[in-house]
Order: sequence, then structure tokens, then C-alpha cells
Amino acid sequence: MPARTWDPPGPLDLHRTLGVLQRGPGDPAFGVRDGELWRACRTPGGPGTLRIAARPAAGQVEAEAWGPGADWLLDRLPELLGESDDPARLTARHRIVHEARRRHPGVRLARTGLVLESLIPSILEQKVTSDEAYRAWRLLLQRHGEPAPGPWERMRVMPEPRGWALIPSWEWHRAGVDAKRSSAILRAVRAARRMEEAARMDLADATRRLMALPGIGPWTAAETLQRTLGAPDAITVGDLHLPKIIGYALTGRRGTTDEEMLELLAPYEGQRHRAARLILLSGRTPPRRAPRFPVGDIARL
Repeated sequence: MPARTWDPPGPLDLHRTLGVLQRGPGDPAFGVRDGELWRACRTPGGPGTLRIAARPAAGQVEAEAWGPGADWLLDRLPELLGESDDPARLTARHRIVHEARRRHPGVRLARTGLVLESLIPSILEQKVTSDEAYRAWRLLLQRHGEPAPGPWERMRVMPEPRGWALIPSWEWHRAGVDAKRSSAILRAVRAARRMEEAARMDLADATRRLMALPGIGPWTAAETLQRTLGAPDAITVGDLHLPKIIGYALTGRRGTTDEEMLELLAPYEGQRHRAARLILLSGRTPPRRAPRFPVGDIARL
């Protein structure tokens, strides 16, 4: 069981930095226990589990890892926690952004270096509610993943590409995943090597690589590369809620479109995703006027 310590170069909010990797409550590949973060994933070296704990008194982060992927995970711990991220490159142009950064100085953009780990759940989140997507991810990992290395028995590592390809159609249906999304995932895992190469590209080239596959559009590519590359400018377009939140936070107006959101964020060119993260952390959202969108369940059809 190898272990490692790391001295962050500045303030680090461990939970908000890595929380974006969690796909809903009960995510079998991510958990929090006794204040420590646990992550199970499939690395180039094989399955691995990482436990990360902040030690504020020592100004350090402590990590342990298990499994064939343990060394890979520990070697990339600084990158995961934002060592190469530079929050100071954002110049706040709005009071709400300035205040959010002041209140949350330790939020960094995590960089996993893994593509499929973020791409597959992002495809599951296409055109459905978060609850539906989280349920699908949870069921698929529980049924078709493998037990994660290490002492936390509930954790699972997602299937290898061949494992995803062997999931029968009725299992996708049982998890509430329609044919359009399952087909996109199957195309991605069949091109797994090409997809993973995007982790070593810049944002523009990586976006083109992902979007070359049918079923992967700008929304899915951005949601993936925000996590894979820690890309500060990978702003999400095509989202049901984000433009409305950004528009309301910055102008007080409702009904902002993607185009209007991009205009509002133009002063943050190169840092638009970071600016959006800070705006979301401010908690300023438009009051709800309509009931929450109902959760569908195609497994019952």
C-alpha cells in the first residue's frame, strides 16, 4: 500500500476541488468517509483506489492508494489537485465573481488525466435529469464494475472498455439508459485508445477528438474535459440551467440563452469555466417558478 504526501502551493479546498468528480449520492466510484475522500478508477496501470486526506496543521495532503493503479494515482496526485492550475489568471470583472473567489480561495480545477472515466457518465447525463443519470451510473457500476482495491468494500471500479461493450441491451434498459446514449458509450469504448489520447492534448484538439464520435457534442465534450484536463475555459453550452443561472447572477434577468451567456462571459475569455464555477459557488440562482422536471424511468416501459 504505497503512500504519498504533498504540499499544496496555496490554499486548497479538497472537497470542492474534487467534488466535481462525484456522480451523485451513492456514487460507487467516489465517497467521503471521516472527512477523507476516496476515489476508485481504472488507470493505464489497472484498477486503483485513492484515499486523500487534508492535514491543515501540517499544510499537507496525505494520500494512500491500493491496486495495480496505485503508483499511477499517487504520481499524479499533484495534477489531480490542481498543481498546474493557476486561479490567479482570472481577473474578476463582476462583484459576484470577486466575492465568490474571496470566499472560496482554495477551489482549484482538478485534472484527472483520464477521459473515459468522465466521458461515460457525461454521456449518461445527456438530455435527462441528474437523478436519472446518477441512478444509471450507480446501477451499471454495481452490476458490471469490479470491486475496487482497498479496504472500502462498497467501492467499485468501472468496467474496462470490453466490459462496457459486453453489457447486454436489456441491462442498459434496466438502468434507464436509452439506445441513443448506450450507443454513444459503445462507440466511445470501441475507440478507447483514441479517446484517452485527448488527455494529452490542448483543449481545442481534445474537443475535436471527442466530437469526432457521433453522439458526443459540445456539451458532453466540455463536461468531460473540465475534469480530464482541468480546462479553465471549457465552458458548457447546451445546458438547461447554466445560462439561466449565469444570466440571473450577472444581470438579474431571467431566460438567458447560451449566446447571451457567452457574451456575458466574454471578459473571462480563457477562464470562462472557472468564472462559471465561481458564480455557481455564489449560490445566486433564479427563484424556481415551475415544478422540478419529472424523473422518467424507461426501465418500466
